[in-house]
Amino acid sequence: MPKISIKGHAMPQSPIRKLVPFAEDAKKRGTNVFHLNIGQPDIKTPKVALDAIKNNTLDVLAYSRSEGSEEYRIKIADYYRQHNVAVTHNDIIVTTGGSEALLFTFGSIMDEGDEVIIPEPFYANYNGFSTASGINVVPVMSTIEDGFALPAIEEFEKLITKNTKAILICNPGNPTGYLYSKDEIKKLAQIVKKHDLFLIADEVYREFAYDGLTHHSILAENDLDQNAIVIDSVSKRYSMCGARIGCIVSRNKEFMATALKFAQARLSPPTYAQIASEAALETPQSYFDDVIKEYTSRRNTLITELRKIDGVKVATPKGAFYCIAELPIDNADDFAQWLLENFNVNGNTIMVAPAAGFYSTPGVGLNQIRIAYVLKNEDLIASAHILKEALIAYKKQ
Repeated sequence: MPKISIKGHAMPQSPIRKLVPFAEDAKKRGTNVFHLNIGQPDIKTPKVALDAIKNNTLDVLAYSRSEGSEEYRIKIADYYRQHNVAVTHNDIIVTTGGSEALLFTFGSIMDEGDEVIIPEPFYANYNGFSTASGINVVPVMSTIEDGFALPAIEEFEKLITKNTKAILICNPGNPTGYLYSKDEIKKLAQIVKKHDLFLIADEVYREFAYDGLTHHSILAENDLDQNAIVIDSVSKRYSMCGARIGCIVSRNKEFMATALKFAQARLSPPTYAQIASEAALETPQSYFDDVIKEYTSRRNTLITELRKIDGVKVATPKGAFYCIAELPIDNADDFAQWLLENFNVNGNTIMVAPAAGFYSTPGVGLNQIRIAYVLKNEDLIASAHILKEALIAYKKQ
């Protein structure tokens, strides 16, 4: 029988999506499932973006340029300038989601066996992207006790070898909700310049910063033009996950020329989705003000309710719309599946993402889950109540 590749066997399952069959079975049994497992916002997509599709009069749905349409890239550059980042449209390559942007980046700067240092826990697909690219993740541990702040720079330096090519961060963070301070970004800038590394920042949650805090882009750092690479996406910013439009942003000309070759190999990003994404850039600030107000309320509700549950530990997120909760159990994978197969409260249960998949260190995060607070406050309150009752019942087994 033909054999699957070693790489194929090594590809990790998504901790966010692997429990979907159990959730679907629960729904077929008549159980309502509160989805806390995936960052799919329920916020409405800006009308201006949807109207751009509905009112379009294209006769031919043609290829766009491999780097994305020039009109769209010019408007993206304008968007960045509004956020105190000076780039031109030539510093931008439009991609099919932030995922493709990261895959192109890995392919452009790393060879098989090279290493990328990532503070963990981190977005689970970084593991998958690294496996697909034949590179090795070297984790540096952040902890729930200090809110998943940036580990000490000394911890990074201990891990740098001749194979290290980059440091990768997600800011604000998925799955932790941590927002790196300007001082932390400067420390990272210093270390990548010292060791001649790339600094890759996944900044797709840029707008989601709370409590008066502001996001600080690595592109705002002086003298980092050759090191800084930003991964971006419209998915969360405009609640347009299905558009699958992202981009790479960097002032490093050699890197961008290399990434463009990967873009050319896949021909072009989707045309209609670029039209919607270009229109979305006209979204008024009032939209984001309302969204931030709503997510701040949801965050406060969720954290308050979680802290009422005996044995649950949680750090307060500063950005994005996720948190990591540590539970008084041994195996969150088993618990998450049990919730869907064997437990409900008045016909309701919850779906969570086991957090071990957000680590690359074996055996870490086994008692943690990631929660996405993308539901209304009343649903978050109900979900926390279900979690409380579930923990009591699960431990009695």
